[in-house]
Amino acid sequence: MQKVTSVEEYIEVNSHFSDALSILRRIINTTELEETIKWSMPTYCLNGKNVLGIGAFKNHFCIWFHHGIFLKDTQQLLYNAQEEKTKAMRQMRFETVADINEAAVLAYVKEAIENQHLGRAIKLQRNIKTIVIPNELKDLLKINSELKTCFKSLSLSKQREYCEYISEAKRATTKQTRLDKITPMIRKGIGLHDKYRKL
Repeated sequence: MQKVTSVEEYIEVNSHFSDALSILRRIINTTELEETIKWSMPTYCLNGKNVLGIGAFKNHFCIWFHHGIFLKDTQQLLYNAQEEKTKAMRQMRFETVADINEAAVLAYVKEAIENQHLGRAIKLQRNIKTIVIPNELKDLLKINSELKTCFKSLSLSKQREYCEYISEAKRATTKQTRLDKITPMIRKGIGLHDKYRKL
């Protein structure tokens, strides 16, 4: 993608769809959205939050609605162009200028603006891995309440490191050797990799 610094330049670079992009731009610019360039593409924001963008490709041009999942899509004009990658974004795709229904485009843009005013957005969730305590460590913690207390007082990341360390061992003897090694460390509240961490 060629780096551009203005919407005019983007339209010029995509000359095969310059008329179409200019029409979409004109419609969007009748609203309160602020026009800018992000990711080398025309992007339209409300109070600094991305609402939508326009783009041109080899065989089509489109409007990206950043939180399009919240649009009612009464006219069935939207689809998820990146099924595996995005939950919220939806695309309105066109192949010719004749495909642009200006009234429909404006209605969808206004609804997207309203949704932004209402704060409708998918919050990105951090992928927090659950801790699976291997049976060998579980059994040891069951019979040793002091060790269990020490283990529970460790941070989740340290608990996870110990659990993975035991689970990764293939043989029972290796698991036992590792248990013997980590027991005093857990008692002292030391993480498995603390010596490698910067103080």
